[in-house]
Amino acid sequence: MSITLGAAIYFIIWWTVLFAVLPWGVRSQHEAGVGDAGTDPGAPVLPQLFKKVIVTTVISAILFAGGYAVWKAGWVSLDSLPMPYAPVKL
Repeated sequence: MSITLGAAIYFIIWWTVLFAVLPWGVRSQHEAGVGDAGTDPGAPVLPQLFKKVIVTTVISAILFAGGYAVWKAGWVSLDSLPMPYAPVKL
């Protein structure tokens, strides 16, 4: 796996995990009983984005390292995946 491919795969994993982590621990203005006039009641009171970025980075690194280890060990390869059609022989 090249560094570019690894970075691209990590980037995709990171964004996917970020969208899963974003709702963790969110309290809306409505739930907290606070809110300014003109703001959406569903807006978060304290989004804690820096904490969520750190958690996302750690989870993504673990998932990437696990996937890389599985690939490097040879447990999964492109040859082991089923093909939707017969390969073309040139």
